[in-house]
Amino acid sequence: MSRFAPATCPRLIVKVGSALLVAPDGTIRLAWLRALASDLAVRAAAGQEIAVVSSGAIALGARRLGLPKGGRASLEDAQAAAATGQIALSSAWAEAFAVHGRTAAQMLVTLDDLEDRRRYLNIAATLGRLLKLGVVPVINENDSVATEEIRFGDNDRLAARVAAAAGARGVVLLSDVDGLYDRNPAQPGAVHLPVVERIDARIAAMADTGSGSGMGSGGMVSKIAAARIATGAGAHLAIVSGHAEHPLATLESGRCTVFVAEAAAPARKAWLAGGLTAKGAIYVDSGAASALFKGGSLLAAGAVRIEGSFARGDLVEVVGPAGTIARGLSEYEAPEAVRLAGTRREDQAAILGYAPRAALIHRNHLALV
Repeated sequence: MSRFAPATCPRLIVKVGSALLVAPDGTIRLAWLRALASDLAVRAAAGQEIAVVSSGAIALGARRLGLPKGGRASLEDAQAAAATGQIALSSAWAEAFAVHGRTAAQMLVTLDDLEDRRRYLNIAATLGRLLKLGVVPVINENDSVATEEIRFGDNDRLAARVAAAAGARGVVLLSDVDGLYDRNPAQPGAVHLPVVERIDARIAAMADTGSGSGMGSGGMVSKIAAARIATGAGAHLAIVSGHAEHPLATLESGRCTVFVAEAAAPARKAWLAGGLTAKGAIYVDSGAASALFKGGSLLAAGAVRIEGSFARGDLVEVVGPAGTIARGLSEYEAPEAVRLAGTRREDQAAILGYAPRAALIHRNHLALV
């Protein structure tokens, strides 16, 4: 498909799942990896800037350390396996690209790195410089320090967030499935969807939470979540089976699912919309929801309930009658927001004891999702 060709997609993020890269016995599938690196090198030679988001560190480290359950028996095992396996993973990628005269660079990030605005911008700057230099960044979640509470947990959403940070126009999720079906593909009569123009409740309901191999951590739910982030940031996203020796050829002619990009949001808005760690939620009535869809700020008068513990400047979700509609940075701490919910501006100074701000969330710090 031309959406992912070098001429129309100057920057491409390719995510590789554990089940594709690591054999059941815990060894790297070197022939497959080298073939993929060769295909990526061809694209790079044609002018496309490439970054790889690669799983596999935990699976590789578990084999070297002899850990049960693929290194996922406990958080401590996963961290130890990741620290051990990441060296082997990075070396394999570096050697595969070196054959084609390409330099690889390792980047390990955490969820906090991409949720904190300053660190996000630092990552974006590093990615931009590496790509301009012709280097292939190989990115993974830093599982050696991630915790159960603060982690992506899957590289699908990480790839989408990296795409937004890098300003990429395309994301390819190489997986153990060949796209989205209207139900679990193991069920009789399942229908494959080649193109998804809009992710709505009907599309979300088609997701299956399982990882086909049992080795990875993502299922179709995580892939649709990644598609929401990527398309909202102006990038097309494709789910492609990686079982073929040259899986990227499927983008031109073969079975896959492409989620079509929306109009690219401003960078800050894309960062807000893709946030994954909201500190709380502001529930609003239908009138406030309608105002937000028209580009307005969130006023206290439209808030009906406040949940969570957040400070001024923290990311919070805005939930309308039909579900989450936006994310934004709160202008107030949670206790103040609770006191202001449902009140009109002329009454707020007496409630707070100081002049109120213009809104609970200003439109400049709010993004629809």
